[in-house]
Amino acid sequence: MAKIAFILLCHKDPDAIVKQAQSLTAVGDYIAIHFDARAPAHAYQAIRAALADNPNVAFARKRIKCGWGEWSLVRATLLAVEAAVDTFPRATHFYMLSGDCMAIKSAEYAHDFLDRREVDYIESFDYFHSDWIKTGWKEERLIYRHWFNERTQKRAFYAMFEVQKRLGLTRPIPEDLEIMIGSQWWCLRRRTVEAVLEFTRTRRDVMRFFATTWIPDETFFQTVVRHLVPETEIDSRTLTFLMFTDYGMPVVFYNDHYDLLLSQDALFARKISPEASDLKRRLGVLYASEGARFQISDEGRSLFKFLTQKGRIGRRFAPRFWETESTLGRERELLIVVCKKWHVAKRLLERIRQVTNVPCIEYLFNEDTTPLPDLGGIQSTMAKRHRHRRALMRMLFDYFESDRLIVCMDPSNLDLLEDFCRDRATTRVLEVQCQFSDSYLVGHAMRVGLAGDRTPQETLNRLLPTIRNDMLHESDRIRDAEFDNLLTMRESDSPEANADPLARFLGVAHDKAKEIADTDYLFAD
Repeated sequence: MAKIAFILLCHKDPDAIVKQAQSLTAVGDYIAIHFDARAPAHAYQAIRAALADNPNVAFARKRIKCGWGEWSLVRATLLAVEAAVDTFPRATHFYMLSGDCMAIKSAEYAHDFLDRREVDYIESFDYFHSDWIKTGWKEERLIYRHWFNERTQKRAFYAMFEVQKRLGLTRPIPEDLEIMIGSQWWCLRRRTVEAVLEFTRTRRDVMRFFATTWIPDETFFQTVVRHLVPETEIDSRTLTFLMFTDYGMPVVFYNDHYDLLLSQDALFARKISPEASDLKRRLGVLYASEGARFQISDEGRSLFKFLTQKGRIGRRFAPRFWETESTLGRERELLIVVCKKWHVAKRLLERIRQVTNVPCIEYLFNEDTTPLPDLGGIQSTMAKRHRHRRALMRMLFDYFESDRLIVCMDPSNLDLLEDFCRDRATTRVLEVQCQFSDSYLVGHAMRVGLAGDRTPQETLNRLLPTIRNDMLHESDRIRDAEFDNLLTMRESDSPEANADPLARFLGVAHDKAKEIADTDYLFAD
């Protein structure tokens, strides 16, 4: 059975560290602690005194002053790993943690999870060909030497970089290494950790190289493990659930995140807020529990993106300069059906085709699979359709040899609606307002990745009002835009009532519009 030795790097809050160590070791696991030498000595002594009688706790033989982006973080990790290997011979796995991490599964679950597969869990992506580094330096991290801390010695850091760059003082990467990159939060098997420690003793050239790279905690273990362990024995992922904001800052979890955290496919999470006392208490109890069952839905990152983008919706108030003269044509009519329930809009278009013979195209700006004619490649990708929206629409008018065209759009496509409604062509918008049952909203959440088959009902119950309000907000934004030719059909209205806006939208007689609106299956789920 798996026995975990936790490698804890920490620098503050001695009381929290003591509680964390007591919680993790209470079930028979181990912990090796490195407490930053920049922290007060009395805080370190308080930790040692509180844990002195715990045989499952060890301390790094030396404390290092750690700095972000420095080799000191790797050195501190290695010191803690050495202490764990020497002190805990029964440990089978070594798991990196920070003081802000907490278990989001029971120890029973974690041990069973690690026993299932004979692999190391460490993010390990190709440094040069993956997109792990989104912006900023890439090659510069490695081929130049970095002796100073970028955050506390910024002037010296960049001055030294500029000198090396001007003089061409680059250095080669060790020839036998394929540089990898990934999260510093890993879980490695004992034989892997022992091989890494042996590597550090025999490959001083590699140690010297990484000692002056920038942010080596994202590359050292990731590269060395990939160098020493067969690819088939590496699962390139972290078992610690963490997210970052748009500004590159870690997302902090609070008391009301308990259910969300438990449903993620991970064993630990960071960062837990120091003030989240109830969350910490519940997670501490959870780790020691037996028989706990977990429904893994893993929708946390999708939910975070969905919820945090509210209020950040930008609008483009003027046409792009290359679109200034790209009108659809004054003599043309573009008719846009806007509906959140795509199947309802598609049924409506099918009936319109049968009754009017006006060319109709479904959600061409939302679905890759929407049938479109070959227009020379402009229709081939969703990005091209949006980028060349007016050119695409002109080509469709020409293809169908018609001055009237009907298309479908999702209510979220407000930028497209504003763009087309500014055109010299006549544009009319028909918003089809539907009613949304809870079962429909659940299906919608699953389709867009906000929930999965195993999402707990409690999570869904909290999520559904947010999704419902989001749909209402989209409808409000359309009305707030004050389009000149906006008409509305409602599922709650009778076919007779809906025939009037439909007739004005299509420019057809009331009896024809009534024939379309009277379709008995139009709004069925």
